Amino acid sequence: AELLERVGLPEDPDTKIMDIGVGKQQLVEIAKALSKNVKLLILDEPTAALNDEDSAHLLQLVRQLRDEHGVTSIIITHKLNEVAVIADNVTIIRDGSTVGEMYITPETPLDYDELIRKMVGRELTNLYPKHETNQSGEEYLRITNWTVHHPMDNSRIIVDNANLYVRSGEIIGLAGLMGAGRTELAMSVFGRSYGSNITGDLYIKGKKVELRNVQEAINAGLAYATEDRKGYGLNLLQNIRENSSIASLSKMSKLGVVDGNIERKEVDAYRENFNIKCQNIDVQVSTLSGGNQQKVVLAKWVLSDPDILILDEPTRGIDVGAKYEIYEIIDKLADQGKAVVVISSELPELIGICDRIYTVSQGIITDDVNKNGFTQEYLMKCMTKERN
Repeated sequence: AELLERVGLPEDPDTKIMDIGVGKQQLVEIAKALSKNVKLLILDEPTAALNDEDSAHLLQLVRQLRDEHGVTSIIITHKLNEVAVIADNVTIIRDGSTVGEMYITPETPLDYDELIRKMVGRELTNLYPKHETNQSGEEYLRITNWTVHHPMDNSRIIVDNANLYVRSGEIIGLAGLMGAGRTELAMSVFGRSYGSNITGDLYIKGKKVELRNVQEAINAGLAYATEDRKGYGLNLLQNIRENSSIASLSKMSKLGVVDGNIERKEVDAYRENFNIKCQNIDVQVSTLSGGNQQKVVLAKWVLSDPDILILDEPTRGIDVGAKYEIYEIIDKLADQGKAVVVISSELPELIGICDRIYTVSQGIITDDVNKNGFTQEYLMKCMTKERN
């Protein structure tokens, strides 16, 4: 319990690991490492699943380990703002090779432009593509008075009376602290794949629907790309072709038999469109980088031709170059008339790509913020509102 409190995780130590989210699982891993009184601590994307507040707490913990206990830490991260505040020196790796080193002191702060250039291998003048806001599109998704109870404890309300909508061509953000209920909200909408005693109304293109399982959600034009691509988004024992086509096999089949030629043609087209870096689509997906794995997850759902895509942490744990490519894919999907919902723990990301942002706190949607009202300070204020 003391170790969990030290990493900022106020959970009962007897709680099963499967019953907490990916972000909290990450904190448990860090607590486990700290229990060994190590002198060298290697942290691989330690804040990838954490929001800004929890990330700041963790980085402060790393500083304390250095200053009070002499612990040396090696942090592998794609979050450049964290590099600036925590690192003494930086090693940049691209395509398996070291391409540069940078030293950070109070007199010589981090040169972001130089760091990005070395990471990407080219100039990247804008972190986010330009997106034209569409305010006249048809309403594709609406939920009203949506309430979700915990699957194991029906007395716990995880999502409380939520109301939101998203239109064709619109990119909507869901912002909240870890445990706010964003993922649970998305999964409950996607065929009730999370929760119990779910109440409220769900409308797709103005028609009230009852989606009792994932297959019904897919048939209704919904897609949900999970926050945990390795655990739930991909089958790491299969290749790119098999992972990409799995949600669309019925569209590639004749009399119940998959047409291999159609499957290869469709998947290969998305490999090229999404710039998935691989020799061919028969390569095992576990051999790909995180960014390319995420593109395969997106290809899987875009192949199913949904009207509404819910993308949960779509750029978690990938480098700045791959992030930009993901943003471009999201932007193109919106331009094609898709309704896109993005869940992210990175506020600058949501501010950079979204038309509107819903803020979530303790299971309650606290505000619907238009693009002209986007500031990190205001969003954080809405994300930390207490229940009345």
